[in-house]
Amino acid sequence: MRRLLDTLGGLYQLARLGVLTRFRFRGPYWQWRLHTAFGRGHPPRRELVRSVLEYGRWMHRMRRDR
Repeated sequence: MRRLLDTLGGLYQLARLGVLTRFRFRGPYWQWRLHTAFGRGHPPRRELVRSVLEYGRWMHRMRRDR
């Protein structure tokens, strides 16, 4: 149950971040995020989605616990 709530909260946080960056996924913030998270190259799509969801869950937990 906790993981489901963290996932829903994480999706909200990712949507919030998208709004804040105006959904410019090729912009400087998202390019920096990709390079710091994965270095050179990009992982397969499945791993990328899993990593983004985990990042969203982490953001939710950090904002919830402040």
